[in-house]
Amino acid sequence: MTGVAAGTIIAASSAAQAGGFALREQSAGGMGGAFAGVAAGAGGISAMFWNPATLTNSPGIQTSLSLSGILPYAKTTPDASKSATLVAITGTSAATGDIAQDALVPAGYASWQVMDKLWVGLSVNAPFGLVTQNPTGWIGKYYGLTSRVASTNVTPTLAYQVNDWLSVGAGVQVMNFKVRLTSANGVLEGDDTAYGFTGGVTLKPWKGGEVGIGYRSGVSPKLSGTLTTTAVTDITSNMKLPEQVTVGLRQQVTNDFTVLAGYEWTHWGSFTRFPVLTTTGFTATTLYFDYRDSWYASLGGEYKWNKDLTLRAGLGLEKSPITDATRSVRLPDSDRTWATLGATYGINNKLSLDASYAHLFGKTGSINVVSGNPSLITHPTYGPLNLVATTKAHVDIIALSLTYRWDDPSPKVASKAKVTK
Repeated sequence: MTGVAAGTIIAASSAAQAGGFALREQSAGGMGGAFAGVAAGAGGISAMFWNPATLTNSPGIQTSLSLSGILPYAKTTPDASKSATLVAITGTSAATGDIAQDALVPAGYASWQVMDKLWVGLSVNAPFGLVTQNPTGWIGKYYGLTSRVASTNVTPTLAYQVNDWLSVGAGVQVMNFKVRLTSANGVLEGDDTAYGFTGGVTLKPWKGGEVGIGYRSGVSPKLSGTLTTTAVTDITSNMKLPEQVTVGLRQQVTNDFTVLAGYEWTHWGSFTRFPVLTTTGFTATTLYFDYRDSWYASLGGEYKWNKDLTLRAGLGLEKSPITDATRSVRLPDSDRTWATLGATYGINNKLSLDASYAHLFGKTGSINVVSGNPSLITHPTYGPLNLVATTKAHVDIIALSLTYRWDDPSPKVASKAKVTK
């Protein structure tokens, strides 16, 4: 079953649209500006995903529903001369074709201004996921065929406006996490519900400017499931999904134009190696990752075309947590560049529509499962099954959201004071 261990337990491939197997597509409004400034409230109430303190920018009672359509492309091309043993065993050295699967990523948000300075919120997201599927007979089938992950994260949130320039917020994450991996050697699957928290602060230290810092803790699911080879074995594996810090800036330059900037750091360095244990405590296999910390930096802008229409654009640069030494056939992730466009249209004073488009330019990477790589399989007859290959990927994303304000958004007119004699 070391063939399954050689891949990743998380199934996202380059179809996942943040470093590693995380999903950044949590806001149609935020994506239009390449997610720049989301920790400072860009994207409306959906900004609570990155920073719960941004809730204090959303007056009244509001809900928002977002749907992102992800159209990824990823291909692996083996090097036949450096993978000769696998070529002899499988009888092929053909490229995989597109292994990334299209997906829809939903997200939902609700906020309620309970009191003048107190807000409660709720978000439902899929922060990790997606799917890859390699051909059944391909050269790397012992290292991975299909990979699937699904996550659902529910986060109730509180935010408090301390004064005109300072707000704070916090939330509790409840995440359900499911995994299924297959290879020519067998199937590994498991799931768990785990917990974490969020926190953040926003500052308005000067005219027209807002700075936000948000934190999402790591979540540690203890996967419980089965390992199927020639028999079915009950297994567990303690995982640690990464924590994340996001910093955002919004600065109004003119009445119509606002500059957005953001920086996101994710502690993928904690995602290293995880034993898969049987119920008797025996290590059936070990899952090797050895990721590094990653970052994402973005710059964007929004222009208020008229009272109903706001236009956005942005550019983002992302450093992947996966290197040429750790890239697997299940997750051919690499550094990439984001280019985005978006718009918000106010249908009326209660309902607004966001639409955004992003194209991700993926850097060419390589897979090197050779001597020194802990994932290398050694066959009892044929010896080491070296696998060397190159990977190419790009992604298109289309996102839409509807936001509705349930209370009356009209400004209240102060009543005239009675004149007394």
